[in-house]
Amino acid sequence: MTAPGTRAEAPAEDTDDLDVEEALALVREPDREHRNDGAGDGPGRASAPVPQTSGEQPAERHRATPWAQAREAAARAARSRARRAPVSVPLDDALGRALAAPLDALTDLPSFDTSAMDGWAVAGPGPWHVREEGVLAGHAQPEPLTDGEAVRIATGARIPADTTAVLRSEHGRIDAQGRLHTTREMLHGQDIRPRGQECRSGDQLLPVGTLVTPAVLGLAAAAGYDTVTVVPRPRAEVLVLGDELLTEGLPHDGLIRDALGPMLPPWLRALGADVLAVRRIGDDARALHKAVTRSDADLIVTTGGTASGPVDHVHPVLERIGAELLVDGVKVRPGHPMLLARTKDHQHLVGLPGNPLAAVSGLLTLAEPLLRTLAAHPAPEPYTLPLREAVHGHPHDTRLIPVVLRGDHAVPLHYNGPAMLRGIAAADALAVVPPGGARQGEETELLDLPWATGGIGVCFT
Repeated sequence: MTAPGTRAEAPAEDTDDLDVEEALALVREPDREHRNDGAGDGPGRASAPVPQTSGEQPAERHRATPWAQAREAAARAARSRARRAPVSVPLDDALGRALAAPLDALTDLPSFDTSAMDGWAVAGPGPWHVREEGVLAGHAQPEPLTDGEAVRIATGARIPADTTAVLRSEHGRIDAQGRLHTTREMLHGQDIRPRGQECRSGDQLLPVGTLVTPAVLGLAAAAGYDTVTVVPRPRAEVLVLGDELLTEGLPHDGLIRDALGPMLPPWLRALGADVLAVRRIGDDARALHKAVTRSDADLIVTTGGTASGPVDHVHPVLERIGAELLVDGVKVRPGHPMLLARTKDHQHLVGLPGNPLAAVSGLLTLAEPLLRTLAAHPAPEPYTLPLREAVHGHPHDTRLIPVVLRGDHAVPLHYNGPAMLRGIAAADALAVVPPGGARQGEETELLDLPWATGGIGVCFT
């Protein structure tokens, strides 16, 4: 497993007084010694990409799956498995899930004639004699009005029978004799929300597959729902591999801090998964075998160990349990040695590279489409923006480059080596750079990060 970069990537500066653009300029500042060329999953230079990574054989490149095909393979793998039964959950637990049953109105909305404004309910032409007691929301049906009569009424209160209209507070005046006059023309039925204006009982409000947003929760509550029927969240388990990882303190004596253990669970939750457990396995083939075979998760995510080094146990364990390799390497940088396997009829494993940014690449390439499909979420609409700067490409593989969105352009962030998180921590999206690179101003596909889109899928708890 490759260690995360620990040296400072730019001279230390006091950024307390910098504005956002100045602070981002520090992130965009290229480091001549530690820029990634996209050719491998270790540190390199951003210019002059090399055709073949050290240790990578031509057969390995031939076996690797093109990036777009790998994403489709992950979605197809999720579609091929039997779906878990829909579940009924309280509204508080429905956010971000997809409806598994139509949301039909359980009552008329509104369920009675209500006042749309604070003011007076009036009957017949004015001026009107005003009753002493007003009508408030949440109270029983008030007494009917007679012609020439008015009553103070609050927004949301039940309309008395025989009401002609609601006169807004700012459009009425009381004369010296206590009679109510209108200060402008008033129409019949004005500012009254009639029963069933929004829907009638039994109307379909939302179809199956609708993503539950805060607004959907509000509509469901208004329509009388305490629970809704939804597609269950996919269950994920994270297995952190590597003897060299520390869970606290500073790196020392060849040991490094584990960046993926803290990063992956909230990222998976943001992608719609329930994270059942995070287990630290180390470089132990027996422990890895035990953890994989005993897991009941829909998706197992491993970190590191996907190459062919002396302690890279993921491939041997998958072979031992008879797993089906669906994707074994992807033509993408960083993250080339990622993999996707079917371990059981109802379970898949995504093997992420150990380098942090390479692991992010694996998440968005394989885990995101698989989890999205399992959760019945719609695929995001692809979109492009022109690049403000040229980006060097790998001669054969796609590159995923962190960018910030500024106006109608995407600005590359140059701290994009496989072991670096500095760029992605400031990013709004990843630019999908095709083999050969992209010119300044060239339209480039973007992958939004879940928290940068304002999406309801974001959940870090």
